[in-house]
Amino acid sequence: MESMARGGTRWKRFALVMVPSVAATAAIGVGLAQGALAASFAVSGQEFKVKAGHLEGYGFAQYGGLNEGYESPTSDKMVKRPVAISAFDRATINDMCQSVVTNVPGFGKITMKLRAGEGASEVKAKNLYLDVADLEGDATFTNIDIGVAAKDTDPRRGGKGPAVKDKILPNSFAQQAEKAVLTGVKQKAWATTAGTFTLGGLKMELHQGDGPKVECY
Repeated sequence: MESMARGGTRWKRFALVMVPSVAATAAIGVGLAQGALAASFAVSGQEFKVKAGHLEGYGFAQYGGLNEGYESPTSDKMVKRPVAISAFDRATINDMCQSVVTNVPGFGKITMKLRAGEGASEVKAKNLYLDVADLEGDATFTNIDIGVAAKDTDPRRGGKGPAVKDKILPNSFAQQAEKAVLTGVKQKAWATTAGTFTLGGLKMELHQGDGPKVECY
């Protein structure tokens, strides 16, 4: 922990999966044992990268869960993967990039990259859920509660986050905050769901190959 500000807490190169590391790891382990699930659809066999210069979110909550999806793009075998579910009642994102690499027969690796929210444009989302495998960046939270039961982050129970997904273990470890500001974000995720997702200044590009020169990072 680097510093304490009025109403906020700041961590350098903060990994949301690990706050605190022992408790969060235990929470994901319990979720795995109990079969708690994240996204309600069959997740593809590919994770994707997301980079954002600035994310400002309100009504934040996070808890452990599992994604159920395909083992790979070429396999019909279903597997479960542990994730940290980061949820926002509403969020605004600037300088967002999303990329995914696909092997296309006859062409090799093709990277699809989406960019939005550059310059004066913004990305806006409501009821946003991010099923994250890895994340780093700088984060500041306002009025954060660490160690709350997952079910109690639901606004119907007086919580600060959006509605809790039905299949999450209700009494597992969670954290919540009135506001979360993340900068310099790099994350790998398996799924994103949102009630509304508005991408200002959307641009899509296809590139031959993969790597940091053509992916988001």
